[in-house]
This record gives sequence, structure tokens and C-alpha cells, in this order.
Amino acid sequence: MAITDLPMLSALRTKMQWHQERQRVLAENISHSDTPNFKPRDLVEPKFDSRSGAANGATSSLAMMRTSSGHIQTAGVSDNFNSTNRGSYGTRPAGNAVNLEDEMLKVSQNQMDYAAATSLYTRSLGLLKTAIGKR
Repeated sequence: MAITDLPMLSALRTKMQWHQERQRVLAENISHSDTPNFKPRDLVEPKFDSRSGAANGATSSLAMMRTSSGHIQTAGVSDNFNSTNRGSYGTRPAGNAVNLEDEMLKVSQNQMDYAAATSLYTRSLGLLKTAIGKR
């Protein structure tokens, strides 16, 4: 068995390949920001553990609690956090739905996640080399 066939390294390699492909898709979205009727696309992140709740799409919501009567509750605000409640940008009259700010934020986050995965991969290989005495 080759060192690179270990499940952890294989998962990191898959994650890095996913980030590379996502970078291509996000760059395509940005390049088509003025193309009429273009709809932005994104990739679904790979799931590595089918036994965990997060991998099955199960998410829990946190209830916001007032821990002190001195805390102010804004009128009309829900007691739950809702990440999908932010204002969305509509489609432009030409039919283009690309929001450059959102796409650039996704590109930046993707780049940071890729750098983290490559760092973990490199360090894992270094640890394995040290363990087998090839350093």
C-alpha cells in the first residue's frame, strides 16, 4: 500500500481537487458577469462520512436566548438565527444573476480552504516520513 493511498490523504486529495474545480466554476461565474441570462453555478461539497448528521444534510438551529433581562430584544426580530435571511440580489433586466461581491467572497474562501487542505496534506506526509524514518 502506498503512503498516498491512506484514507486521510485520499480525503485531503479529493478535497483539494474539489477546491480546484470550484475555483474554475467560480471564475467562470465572474467571467460571465455581463452575459445576458447567465445563472451562476456552484459545486456541492463532497461528503466524507455518511454516518455523521452533517453529512446527511441534517442541521440544527440555535435558539437565541436572553440571558439577562437587561438585554434588548428588537421588535419584530425572530428568536432563531437564520443564515438564509440576508437580502439577495435580484436578477438584472438582462437576466444575469451574478453578484460579483458574493462570487469574490466565495473565491477568497475557496482559496483559504484550499491552502488549509494543502498544508494539512504536506504536514501529514511529513509526519508519515518521520514515522518511517525517511527524513
